[in-house]
Amino acid sequence: MPKVTAEHRAARRDEIIDAALRCFLERGMQNTSMSDIIASSGLSAGAIYGHFAGKKEIFVAVAERVLASRSAELEELGRGGFVPSPGEIMATIIRGMSREPFAQVIVQLWGEAAADGETLAMVHSVFLRLRSVLEGGILAWAEANPDRISGTPAEWAQRAAPVVLGFGPGFLLQRALFEEFDVENYIAMLPELLPR
Repeated sequence: MPKVTAEHRAARRDEIIDAALRCFLERGMQNTSMSDIIASSGLSAGAIYGHFAGKKEIFVAVAERVLASRSAELEELGRGGFVPSPGEIMATIIRGMSREPFAQVIVQLWGEAAADGETLAMVHSVFLRLRSVLEGGILAWAEANPDRISGTPAEWAQRAAPVVLGFGPGFLLQRALFEEFDVENYIAMLPELLPR
């Protein structure tokens, strides 16, 4: 039997994640079954379960992929010694989220989290990780601008992160609810509202 490469395994996982995303977008996460994901992927049940134990594990993999992309974008933003402001950090995160197919599922997921403890735990876990990434960027800015904050940089970053993070759900909700919502204006205003 030929040996399966790490690249092949990663490609297959991405294929499964993409199939799950299609199902989540069509049916919502709660109404999507593993059978739906298997059918959408065109793979066998064994191929799916060889990579993921179930739907919740696929959700975690999707969230990790999205977080890795946002972290990479923030690293790129900070190259060459540039220290982005909280507004520039959040604009970068939101710009990246606006390109993610998963972003449309997030609002559905929040609704499900309000009624389902297991979904709430997953959403909470992802938000904590995103807040940690955001807090690291805000801390770097606070350390570079100690005259612009109150308290220590670490304390200020910890207090500021949940407030700055709040712009993300505001963006996703308005984009989902209002056809006339101006995505580019929202992103452009963040550095002005949270200036250097």
